[in-house]
Amino acid sequence: MDSRPAADSLMAPDADLRVRDQLERILASTTFQQCDRLKRFLSFVVLEAIAGRRSGLKEYVIGVQVFGKEDSFDPRTDPIVRVQARRLRAKLVRYYRDEGPSDELMVELSKGGYAPAFKRRDTPVLVKRSISATLVSRNTVTLQPFADLSVEQDFGYFCHGVRDEIVHRLSKFSTLRILASEDGQTGVEKANAAMIIAGSVRRSGERLRVTAQLVDGASGCYLWSESVDAIATDLFSAQERVADAIVKKLEPELGEQRSSSRPSENLAAHNLYLQGRYHLNQRTEEGLRLALNFFEKALVEDAQYALAHAGLADAYGLLAHYGVFGPAEVWSKAASSAATAVMLDPDSAEAHTSLAHVKSTQEWDWAGSERAFQRAIALDSRYATAHHWYAMSCLAPLGRLDEALDEMSVARSIDPVSSIVARDLAVIHFYRRDFEMALEQCDHTIELNPHFAPAYWILGVIQEQRRDFDESAAAFQRAVHLSPQTPRMHGALGRTFALSGRQKEAVDVLRKLEAYAKERYVSPLEFAWIHFALGAVDLGFQWLTRAAEDRAFDLISIKVDPRFDRLRDDPRFTAIARQLGA
Repeated sequence: MDSRPAADSLMAPDADLRVRDQLERILASTTFQQCDRLKRFLSFVVLEAIAGRRSGLKEYVIGVQVFGKEDSFDPRTDPIVRVQARRLRAKLVRYYRDEGPSDELMVELSKGGYAPAFKRRDTPVLVKRSISATLVSRNTVTLQPFADLSVEQDFGYFCHGVRDEIVHRLSKFSTLRILASEDGQTGVEKANAAMIIAGSVRRSGERLRVTAQLVDGASGCYLWSESVDAIATDLFSAQERVADAIVKKLEPELGEQRSSSRPSENLAAHNLYLQGRYHLNQRTEEGLRLALNFFEKALVEDAQYALAHAGLADAYGLLAHYGVFGPAEVWSKAASSAATAVMLDPDSAEAHTSLAHVKSTQEWDWAGSERAFQRAIALDSRYATAHHWYAMSCLAPLGRLDEALDEMSVARSIDPVSSIVARDLAVIHFYRRDFEMALEQCDHTIELNPHFAPAYWILGVIQEQRRDFDESAAAFQRAVHLSPQTPRMHGALGRTFALSGRQKEAVDVLRKLEAYAKERYVSPLEFAWIHFALGAVDLGFQWLTRAAEDRAFDLISIKVDPRFDRLRDDPRFTAIARQLGA
């Protein structure tokens, strides 16, 4: 039986051609640029579908034909097709969100099968992005001619003057590229520009009103608009005020890239600092301890080196967050190091980021943290950690998950090879309850770094929330194998054992954590999770209360983490959440 695309509401005779055109558009997109396997997958299923062979799109066939598996391929033991199908669905969602919001034809891969659906979209969905997210991956703008809406149509010279003044002011930003624009030549500029600046001029007697807008070049969404009133006898002032308004809006997003206004003249100190940052980004216990050591050595070389003080603050903070040290051991050290960094160099984005991180994760001072993060980003909008930690330790805890996702997207655009940024993007999707997108991001993170234990930890957490306990346990066991001394990995495995009815294994993990706790710090939250999963609610709350007293790092997500959902109606939970003030 020939099941053609007409079944998907495409009745026109040229349906196949339109589907092929849409396929080519998707394959040529930036979203799929470095996804050769997904391109092969999508091409195969689409072309098979329009050829009338939908019924043959089975897991085994795709494994052999697309992924080059042997004839002995068994989908029950090798999940490659399921994993890649999940990634493909997520990529298609991303494509239609970021690059194809106005495409009339949608290609979808429904869950539970591999035959694509082709649907006409009558009303394009346009997603508004922030100015940061719009500019960060491609800092290009074009200025369209300001429209002369005066009755006499005699203000063309003034409109040109406004545009020239804006170009003059924006050209001072070395991080921004301004595309040349002439009247009537807008198509290519719109295609190449991340942002479009446009506007209009109206006149009533001697009064002028100039309106300027910033438009997302990809989606066509308006990002900002402002009007300036002036008198027709003071045209220069009007032009300058319009340019001032635009520069004021864009300036925080275009901070010149810099690491410190007082870089160390001591090359040895700087090299030790860079080595510390490298080890810090590994997020392993060994790496965090090494980072601390390198930052301390850098300060021996140059005690006034602000970046090394900032690095020291970050190392102390992360050593507590990952359960290597108890929070009480490092609170004062992290706070004093961050404050020293800011004092030594008030114009250091790194220093303000370290201070902001301390304010949120240790002091639970959300307003102070946000001010410090925004200051850091204004100083250097290309410092990925500022966007990353602003999302994870400030915006997400406050429940502002759309903004957090935006900031994480900016961080990923700046540092696309960072394993921890990729992992935490999955965490934000998890907080948003978008588990499919979170899983897709986990797959990407693991592809980026197959030995990165934190990626397997969040993979296990997501699968646990989906109640796929076999997959969850397998992910946590991989995390334990990669990071055997980390209590957090063992605790997560114990919770999954408890939730899946494997009570003996869960109790065994509890005993192991108790033994660890005699020798080193173990977050009370690890014990709380397992007791809650075992049904020992009162005991779980005793441990949760101790976690709040310790200011355990994971508590900052109490407002958004789905793992807390079952506890939210208990007044003891409400009391603990109130302490955080998020």
